Amino acid sequence: ANAGARGELLYQIVPVTAFQQNCSIVWCKSTNKAAIVDPGGDLQVLLATINTLGVDLEQIWLTHAHADHAGATAQLADKLSLPIVGPHVD
Repeated sequence: ANAGARGELLYQIVPVTAFQQNCSIVWCKSTNKAAIVDPGGDLQVLLATINTLGVDLEQIWLTHAHADHAGATAQLADKLSLPIVGPHVD
């Protein structure tokens, strides 16, 4: 997985599923508050990455509702009691 920084916003790309879809975890360097973007699958991989990063996950962000981008959303939301933001109608 890739890690990067731009100012105070950090991110970790986490390839998930057999298709290696890019899920991202983004967080504030100052507050450690985080969101996960497009959790397409591999819940255990995502939970392990969140734990390794030590971030305070607060929201799930969806760019769109295709299964490869949203596959683990319901499980993650239920397990961690997280709100889901998106996808929004254009």
